[in-house]
Amino acid sequence: MLIEQIPVLRDNYVYLARDAMTLATAAIDPSVHEPVLERLAELGWRLTHILNTHHHGDHVGGNLALKEATGCTIVGPLADRDRIPGIDIALGDGENFFLGGQRATVFDIPGHTRGHIAYWFPDRAALFCGDTLFALGCGRLFEGTPRQMWESLLKLRGLPDDTAVYCGHEYTQANARFALTIDPDNPSLRQRARAVDAARARNLSTVPSLLADERATNPFLRADHPGVARAVGLEGVDAVTVFTEIRRRKDVF
Repeated sequence: MLIEQIPVLRDNYVYLARDAMTLATAAIDPSVHEPVLERLAELGWRLTHILNTHHHGDHVGGNLALKEATGCTIVGPLADRDRIPGIDIALGDGENFFLGGQRATVFDIPGHTRGHIAYWFPDRAALFCGDTLFALGCGRLFEGTPRQMWESLLKLRGLPDDTAVYCGHEYTQANARFALTIDPDNPSLRQRARAVDAARARNLSTVPSLLADERATNPFLRADHPGVARAVGLEGVDAVTVFTEIRRRKDVF
């Protein structure tokens, strides 16, 4: 499976995923349509599908124009199908979707919104997780609860080390600054923060990241780590409470 990354708006990413055998091609979370059509034309690819993770406008804003231009099939979350423009196929937790010969397993991962899903392509080790898991961060809780988000993150945290995390935004540098306030004694985090600063100074993308690195450095995946709990004054407290406090601090950071 071939993957192309298209930076759009201020900090969004749209992804193109293409099965090289069948030529089935998906746009993942197309916030706008023009850059997607331009990149498809440059590559000589024909759009067959849209894969949406959730209903926010900066993830579905290009749906209808792309469908009109290409006749593509729109796939999205069953739990939020009424808010996905042009949806044709609605999927829930544990279901499979085939992009040509490429199989994706769908995970329900509510928290950021009530009907958020992720697409995991195990043969490509690629996870498209929208705004639930970011490089060094996680999404705001607009519609879900801290427990829902923590449980969603645990689903993703359990995937293989070599999983490439294709998230929806370039937030990594700001997330790194915050993470250092929570986990300052983590040498892996300090090293990663320096690498992120160097990449952004050259206007390079920090996405995708590896899930192994997220597990080692992302404070939102480490709410059950004793050192993180101690850093926020909640040593010995359950992980959901620690996660809630980390998310509260990030909301006002």
